[in-house]
This record gives sequence, structure tokens and C-alpha cells, in this order.
Amino acid sequence: MICRKLMFVSCLVLSPVCFAQHTNTALLASACASCHGTNGHSVGGTPSLAGLDEDYFFQQMQQFQSGKRASSVMQQHALGYKEDEIRELAKYFAGQK
Repeated sequence: MICRKLMFVSCLVLSPVCFAQHTNTALLASACASCHGTNGHSVGGTPSLAGLDEDYFFQQMQQFQSGKRASSVMQQHALGYKEDEIRELAKYFAGQK
């Protein structure tokens, strides 16, 4: 009985943290929508991000940050993200189908 109560209280306490994490990722991803489309589904000449492999996305963003991959627009965007935020975005876009 005590374990059930403890589990219930833990869920209540941690739910806002999980929700905030999801909300933050969706907010980060919304910055990509103007060029890469809603949820990463591009309708224009820019590449779609939806369904990209997490590691590939992460590596490309690192290359934009370091200047190894040239793109003035993407370089500026990539420099605005921390490593953990890029990982969150990579996971988010990999999950979009």
C-alpha cells in the first residue's frame, strides 16, 4: 500500500517535469518550421527533417556549428543551440513520420 502511494506521489511530482521537457522540445522545433515545415515535413526546397536518423541530425548540426558544413543560415541557427537541445531535436525529428 505504501509503495502504491509513493508511486502515485512520484508520478504527480514528475509529470510537470516531463510535460515541460516535451513543451520545450516542441518550442525548439517550432523555430525550424518556417523553413523545414511543420513537424519537419518540408513543402519547399529545403530538406525535410522528419524521420531523419538521430545521429545524422546531431552530426550535421555539429558540423554547422563548427563551420565544417557551410550554410550561413543554418550555421547561425545551429550556434543558438546547446548540445542537449540538439539531441532533443534529433530525437523529436526522428520520431516524426
